[in-house]
Amino acid sequence: MTDFAAGTILGYPRIGRRRELKRAVEAHWRGDMDAATLEARAADLRRATRDRLADLGLGRTDSAIPESFSYYDQVLDVAASVGALPERFAHLRDDDGSIPLAAYFTAARGEGDAAPLEMTKWFDTNYHYLVPEIGPETRFEITSDRFARQVAEAVAQGYVTRPVLVGPVTFLALSKPTDAAARTRPLDRLDDLLPVYVELLARLRSAGADWVQLDEPALVSQSLGYTDDELAVAAARSADVLASAADRPLILVAAGYGALSGAAWQALVSSAIEGIAIDLTRGEVPVAVPGLDSKVLVAGVIDGRNVWRGDLAAAADTLSAAAGLGSARTVAGTSTSLQHVPHDLADEPELDPRLVSWLAFADQKVAQVATLAGGLLNGRESISAELDAATAALADRRSADGVRDHAVRARLAELTPTDRTRTAFEVRAAAQDAALGLPVLPTTTIGSFPQTGEIRRARAEFGRGAIDADAYEGFLREEIARVIQLQEGIGLDVLVHGEAERNDMVQYFAENLDGFAVTRNGWVQSYGSRATRPSILWGDVSRSAPITVPWAAYAQSLSSAPVKGMLTGPVTILAWSFVRDDQPLSDTADQVALALRDEITDLERAGIAIVQVDEPALRELLPLRTADQGAYLDWSVGAFRLATAGAADETQIHTHLCYSEFGIVIDAIAALDADVTSIEAARSRGEVISDVAASGFDHGIGPGVYDIHSPRVPSEAEVADILRRAVSELDVRRLWVNPDCGLKTRGYDETLASLRNIVSAARAVRAQVAAGV
Repeated sequence: MTDFAAGTILGYPRIGRRRELKRAVEAHWRGDMDAATLEARAADLRRATRDRLADLGLGRTDSAIPESFSYYDQVLDVAASVGALPERFAHLRDDDGSIPLAAYFTAARGEGDAAPLEMTKWFDTNYHYLVPEIGPETRFEITSDRFARQVAEAVAQGYVTRPVLVGPVTFLALSKPTDAAARTRPLDRLDDLLPVYVELLARLRSAGADWVQLDEPALVSQSLGYTDDELAVAAARSADVLASAADRPLILVAAGYGALSGAAWQALVSSAIEGIAIDLTRGEVPVAVPGLDSKVLVAGVIDGRNVWRGDLAAAADTLSAAAGLGSARTVAGTSTSLQHVPHDLADEPELDPRLVSWLAFADQKVAQVATLAGGLLNGRESISAELDAATAALADRRSADGVRDHAVRARLAELTPTDRTRTAFEVRAAAQDAALGLPVLPTTTIGSFPQTGEIRRARAEFGRGAIDADAYEGFLREEIARVIQLQEGIGLDVLVHGEAERNDMVQYFAENLDGFAVTRNGWVQSYGSRATRPSILWGDVSRSAPITVPWAAYAQSLSSAPVKGMLTGPVTILAWSFVRDDQPLSDTADQVALALRDEITDLERAGIAIVQVDEPALRELLPLRTADQGAYLDWSVGAFRLATAGAADETQIHTHLCYSEFGIVIDAIAALDADVTSIEAARSRGEVISDVAASGFDHGIGPGVYDIHSPRVPSEAEVADILRRAVSELDVRRLWVNPDCGLKTRGYDETLASLRNIVSAARAVRAQVAAGV
């Protein structure tokens, strides 16, 4: 067996410390950078990453450094490499049948009548992947050599790296079937896909790879429509075929994001693959089974998904327990790729030094892995100073002011079930209909309008003191007035103020709530070229003053149409932040909910009749194992209801949820008891409408008709088709018309054209409804 490092990571942030990849890719999309220059910029970023990881303690030639770069998404990378792009993109292939970068980006973003691939969340994270479309007609073949070229690039730089690919089982399990009746499930095509993976592995070996990492997190999930046994059988089949290939790298199967099922663990250990990486931050050390003595075991004891320095001594204990299983070699590792955390704490000089001492970003986690690897090689005593320092930081964190606020905890202790309960929906609906007087199929948007360069410049100038608060507030008022006027001109029925004052739907609240800290350069990829800066929730949460009320009240003063107050819900604030790990999430969610409850009360007093509390992350945080889902749904729904149940009957509470696959949480969505729920539906052409109808959902519902994750402008006919489907299946009296999500990332030209088409389509379908057509 080729030697393997004593410590490794399963992946690393790929957007660049200053989002260099984002800027290069978006310049290419604008036509300001040609493909060759983009490729050169990406190669520079990959070279810098390898050098950085080596400097942090990972070996140059022992496959410790993962080759995990992607221009957009790791699932799309595989789809473009094995010929699994739908027929609507076939005309973009090169003459030899290969899939060039232009076709890759078109599959991600769409073009003309070619709608992009659907997008949804990667397991229970805030990262989004593009959903492959697989059916009997899908012909698997090698259509890109990009993985092998990157390995050869590393070899030329003096590195033997470990290429990272989404494994065949996970690739298919995450795919959607192309045949409507789903007679062929994507995983049924495994035997057709495996020979292509065999060829990919041969090319990687030829390029210089000693090891390859196949990411198979599907093996820890019960939320993909396959049973544990089905996934274990597929994993065994995949391992047998790939391991039997004559010319290949050694294979490391990585199963992060949760604990492997017993069947999957047994299948992998019994196979002829050479390595297994397991998540020991969300799962316990598994039982020893025969066959492990021939395997490398990468023990994921450093959490790849949070930013806490954590208990390094406990991690060392877990690593020692894993070593006791009897593997041929035990390796210190991360639980997942580090793509879910920012690059480097050294880039955050404005954070409080005491808080910094409690944290670890990607580079610090690599150093932790290197430390633990040193302990494996040289004994625990050799790293005692590092272990003691981490233990001292943990103790300091427990005792710091603000971590526990007695007033906040006393308020939580006084809560009763009544605090989470509103009047019956039928009563509220009648009161709201009378108060608002809206037409059938009322039109609205989800909240944000495009964040223009002018808005970002004004915010930056205010941040560095180039303009004062009065000038900045004046600019924002002018922007709000412009957005209100635009919406009135388009003819929308319910307006929003556009959220120009908000850099991010979570960070804005974090900046105005006690218990949070925000970063300057803590960027984490969300999807494609988009990145967010998750806030750090470190202490008990409270609100010292109204946050959104002045902006909402000003916007409402400019129009006779209702203007929605816009809040981010407690679950989403948690999901899109790095949350304290020293108490149950349910307790933290309730603290945030109480702050939002107070905000809703103040919005009502300011004359706001509609308040939207966005929960796009409700589905995202759903645990991967069925046994854990009930408790999660109980507390997440309870937190939302705590935030909203104080509203008057006449106040219409909206919520917004992102991404399809709502069947599994439809009961929880109903339990939220929001008066109106808007949901993603455009990329799937309204597929979720049938799920909603079948569930008997009887509150207000707004299936999205405009996919804002693509620059495409939906035609009036396209929008009308989705609306007619909704009218045919749902109660038209409760139907709303809206985009899939907020418009922050879009440009104004495409936004206004899309909204005009939405309003025209809504009016046309409204007329048909009135005529009984």
